Amino acid sequence: MSDFDATVALMSIRRAYTIAAGITWFGLGLGLILTAFNVYPPVNVPPGLFGVNPDGLAGLVGRVVDSMSAFTNLSNIIVAIVFTMLARNPDRGGRVWHAVRMDSLVMISITGLIYALVLASNAQVVGLEIIGNTLKHIIVPVMTVGLWLIVGPRRQLSFVSIFTAGIIPMIWVSYTLIRGHFIEKYPYDFVNVVAYGLPAVLTNIAGVAALGIVLGLVFWAIDRLISGRGRTSDSATPVTNEP
Repeated sequence: MSDFDATVALMSIRRAYTIAAGITWFGLGLGLILTAFNVYPPVNVPPGLFGVNPDGLAGLVGRVVDSMSAFTNLSNIIVAIVFTMLARNPDRGGRVWHAVRMDSLVMISITGLIYALVLASNAQVVGLEIIGNTLKHIIVPVMTVGLWLIVGPRRQLSFVSIFTAGIIPMIWVSYTLIRGHFIEKYPYDFVNVVAYGLPAVLTNIAGVAALGIVLGLVFWAIDRLISGRGRTSDSATPVTNEP
């Protein structure tokens, strides 16, 4: 590939991730605005799950904290950050980047899969919420995996990152269980300690963690297959400190 072709390819990758970042940030922003203004209609929720917070400052803070405590929003935030960083510089490397890049793929895939297989049938969404819900649960997961398959960049996933990528989800799990212990509210049914007890919830979490490891192995294997046997970006691409 000539230098000109390489430059054009790099510009195409940056343009693709710029558009993807805009779409993802839009979905997050829309959801935050709808949450802040409490436009969601009241719904009946089982004991132990997040409900609709009342009006007023306390309700506003509660709604925003509950929203940002959801794995869906966390996974979309990780993806939005990764898209933004790739739009600025696709040639990234290093162990931290490997883990975060793997997180963006695994976490958003779990979000999409669990929504499609478990949550979609019982989802109660109306009005503008349909747009944000569709973006965060369907469009962004498909777009994240699709862009990675089509434009790469390659060799930004390492075998070790399959496991180091679990740090952020485990922090979320710890936060969810500790906060839930004090407020007796949880974001999802599968972590609802009030309804099912801690042993059952820990079993559910272990199952999701196993799914994450399997997905990580799949993404790593596909990346190796597409790029061919070779070094990861620790040595194949220069490490950059550019934010």
